[in-house]
Amino acid sequence: QVQLVESGGGLVQAGGSLRLSCAASGVIFSITTMNWYRQAPGNQRELVARITSSGGRTNYADSAKGRFTISRDNAKNTVYLQMNSLKPDDTAVYYCGIITATRRYWGQGTQVTVSS
Repeated sequence: QVQLVESGGGLVQAGGSLRLSCAASGVIFSITTMNWYRQAPGNQRELVARITSSGGRTNYADSAKGRFTISRDNAKNTVYLQMNSLKPDDTAVYYCGIITATRRYWGQGTQVTVSS
């Protein structure tokens, strides 16, 4: 079955950086578009960044543009989210996700807390 395992979250001061990782199994990773979403308390889960299977195309939420970079290593079945210039508003649980026509697959999430 599909399994997604996120890591790399933590507590960081505003202006700092974190790198999230998501290891995938149970999918043909090299042909799968990968997503990073986040959910803050009381808010809906929102898309942060997306990367196509080859890594040739990426999309970012406006809030992430210029600060976050999504990348992938198909040899390691892993997708990354490099987050720089973090702000308190970036505080959320970050989820790796696979979205298909019929299902959504999520990891357990990793907490990112940015202190002011």
